[in-house]
Amino acid sequence: MAQSPFLRIGTRGSALALVQANQVRASLARAHGVDETDIAVEIIKTSGDAILDRPLSEAGGKGLFTKEIEEALVAGRIDLAVHSSKDMPTVLPDGLGLVAFPMREDVRDGFIGHKALTIAELPEGAVVGSASLRRQAQILRERPDLKVVVFRGNVPTRLEKVGNGSVAGTLLAMAGLRRLALASHVTEIIPADRFLPAVGQGAIAIEARLADTRARDLLAPLNDEPTETALTAERAFLAVLDGSCRTPIAGLATIEAGRIAFTGEILRPDGSESHVARREGAVADAAALGEDAAAELKGRAGPGFFQAA
Repeated sequence: MAQSPFLRIGTRGSALALVQANQVRASLARAHGVDETDIAVEIIKTSGDAILDRPLSEAGGKGLFTKEIEEALVAGRIDLAVHSSKDMPTVLPDGLGLVAFPMREDVRDGFIGHKALTIAELPEGAVVGSASLRRQAQILRERPDLKVVVFRGNVPTRLEKVGNGSVAGTLLAMAGLRRLALASHVTEIIPADRFLPAVGQGAIAIEARLADTRARDLLAPLNDEPTETALTAERAFLAVLDGSCRTPIAGLATIEAGRIAFTGEILRPDGSESHVARREGAVADAAALGEDAAAELKGRAGPGFFQAA
């Protein structure tokens, strides 16, 4: 009889998702003195992977990248799931939780240009591709003359489209490009205070059954406390705004000397209006700071803010 694996990891099948899952597998193997081959990685195709002809906001939002993986987790077919934090809905299925966050990577966006190497150098009316409503709004706020088109597909596919001139440029997360060893394609790194990143950008989230104490104990050594604290503030901010793929929302928390600084932003999809809120405080108050910033923005922008493009 074949021996059961030490742990079973569920993941999407994209190149980036597999790199992240294998990083988690390697970390688990080191932490517990087992061979990596004793930890299974199971590829689960999600609805989001199958929908490439329209924006995810029109098909159901962020949960499309997690639904089938979470179903496997609930059913016990896998022991943990490895996700990009920015893909995670704020409300998880009953019995599941985000139980570990490895150390965060670069939070910034990178611009990849075909001929123009920076956003400022793009000619008037140039076409920029992006699947992110946040990035689309931030691009248009800075350059309202540009034409922004929906740009789906995995990272290599998007880089290929830029390379063949299908679009004049695109924006991608530096973290994903670094993990895939593709950061050399970036022609301009965008500072986070210029394009505030998506909530959770650069961080990996590990999801498990809350009642599975064995898996949670095994995952504990992988958790980076500053990353967990930052994500606590960012996800609390997103939850109050009921954020999803349908709304341009950005948020970033940083930790230093036991203090947390949080900045949150909401934008109109066409970039014509944006509002920013900032909070600082003790790390113990991370969730409250995110919630308070979101409440300020909701009050300042008004209930119809996201209804008009």
